[in-house]
Amino acid sequence: MTGGEPDCISVYVTVADAAAAEALGSAVVRERLAACANILPGIVSIYEWHGELARDTEAGLLLKTRRELFEALAARVKALHAYELPCVVAWPITAASAEYVAWIRARTLGS
Repeated sequence: MTGGEPDCISVYVTVADAAAAEALGSAVVRERLAACANILPGIVSIYEWHGELARDTEAGLLLKTRRELFEALAARVKALHAYELPCVVAWPITAASAEYVAWIRARTLGS
């Protein structure tokens, strides 16, 4: 294992359903903005929107990429997304095998 890989991040995105997750995930992986997209079907989101409490069943995406690609990835997600305000948040991958980090770097733009 290798620690402190600040150039690798996980990006979390929510979408309406698994089909939307697959389409979005496939697009950003194909475009090399993310190395991998994991689909998390059947999540339940509870949030306030336009003054009302909302509850929706959605799907989530976990995208693995490099920090320097976050802005481009977020812009592409927003362009492809059906929501007015999509969730696109990231956190650092603080520890991972050296081989996995190398794979993320090799599968994304600019590597």
